[in-house]
Amino acid sequence: MSPAILNVDGLCAGYGKAQVLHGLALHAAPGSVITVIGPNGAGKSTLLNTLMGVLPSSGMLQFDGQDIGAMPLEDRVMLGMALVPERRELFGSMAVEDNLVLGGWRQVRLRNRQWRDRLDDVYAIFPRLKERRMQLAGTLSGGERQMLAVGRALMSRPRLLMLDEPSLGLAPLVVRDIFRTIVSLRQTGVTILLVEQNARAALEVADHAYVLEMGEIALQGPARELAADPRLIDTYLGAAQGSTK
Repeated sequence: MSPAILNVDGLCAGYGKAQVLHGLALHAAPGSVITVIGPNGAGKSTLLNTLMGVLPSSGMLQFDGQDIGAMPLEDRVMLGMALVPERRELFGSMAVEDNLVLGGWRQVRLRNRQWRDRLDDVYAIFPRLKERRMQLAGTLSGGERQMLAVGRALMSRPRLLMLDEPSLGLAPLVVRDIFRTIVSLRQTGVTILLVEQNARAALEVADHAYVLEMGEIALQGPARELAADPRLIDTYLGAAQGSTK
């Protein structure tokens, strides 16, 4: 079994004196898809922001065996971590391709002279972005904006891609396309940490799952096993939860 690329133990974090995460333990093997599911306010976005270095934390936080607990956000990006935030945070007055090019700055700093070739890879994953490459990002549909946000993150060739609620506000058919993309990205070797409220869809694509409730891990295990767990079925997998199939 490969050593974990992400190794978290006893992680505590919050906002000022308000602690949100309480002693979390989480691990991700290279090339796997890990999902964190749970209700609103459970601390899912706080977890991603903490891993990315946006929030201060205590406890053990390692990336590829290296202690990154005190490392600033920029250095974590250079190690190969990337976050697609819930709000996507695109530059709406810039063209699609310009947004993608900005995502390649890690490769520029690594002096990869072929970094622009990554555009072709992203366009192969999201052909619609190629069709709209000269269009302003602010004029895209919700699904297209999500594609652009993921594509921009992929421009850096991340080793760990963190996705915060990628299905939020999207039509069911678009959600299905987004999750199919997540499955295909696994084949490229990138490790994916997926935070989702659509528990059923997340469990269908993940290898391992964590259930976060009130800042603590309530359940964890192989995604297929948790999908059949009566406690999850009652709480998270009701008829309102859509499948990606």
